[in-house]
Amino acid sequence: MGFLPLGQQTEYVSEYDAGLLYPIARVDKWSEMGIASERLPFYGEDVWNAYEMSWLNLKGKPVVALAEFRLPCDSPNIIESKSFKLYLNSLNQMRYDSIEEVQALLEKDLSNAAGADVTVIIRDVDSMASLVVLTPDYCIDELDVDITEYHPNADLLTLDAESGIVEERLVSHLLKSNCPVTNQPDWGSVFIDYKGAKIHHESLLKYVVSFREHTDFHEQCVERIFIDIMRQCQPESLTVYARYVRRGGLDINPYRSSAPLVLGNDRLTRQ
Repeated sequence: MGFLPLGQQTEYVSEYDAGLLYPIARVDKWSEMGIASERLPFYGEDVWNAYEMSWLNLKGKPVVALAEFRLPCDSPNIIESKSFKLYLNSLNQMRYDSIEEVQALLEKDLSNAAGADVTVIIRDVDSMASLVVLTPDYCIDELDVDITEYHPNADLLTLDAESGIVEERLVSHLLKSNCPVTNQPDWGSVFIDYKGAKIHHESLLKYVVSFREHTDFHEQCVERIFIDIMRQCQPESLTVYARYVRRGGLDINPYRSSAPLVLGNDRLTRQ
């Protein structure tokens, strides 16, 4: 099957190897966007979910689980997602005494890679029912707009000069960008909570769609959206939260906010 256009075969190791984790410095992209690393203009986290977690108990019987990871947005590094998957797969044939032992190992390795404390929660698969499906508020996707730009352009964002100060939550499921490593599409939904001069909903939809041919990591796309809205629209407060569709058993859900807060981990139906 070597002639098929399916990419290169990946070697999945069956022995634990923390060296598989590949950190990527955040500072280069921050510099590109005009963000000073010592004075970040936002707060937030990158919330990851793993749906393909497994290892062996001490008798050699497989354990399967779900895992939630939270990386602080000011950590020096993000972790490249394919390396994250390979690392998690390296646990498949390893024997551990308890969930707590695995959780402590993951927290140590991921914190070392990120350069900051990473929180890990491992749940059994029956807990899936407790992960609530997120219900969107006002979705802007049905707006009838002409779209011609498919690379991020902050100038697309406009304000309604005749409107006063509003406080609203908008969502679009049309967010799509491309992975810088594999060039595979990354599909997501983005929630925008703000208080300030009213943003034209049509202009916001055009702006979200303008990421369609853009190449960046999930975290960087969310930070660009946050920075562009803050600079172009100057809201009093702003939170941008993206929920991306999983690939390879992992989904990545970054949020950035103008004020400190901790968001939940409610899933969307498409996740």
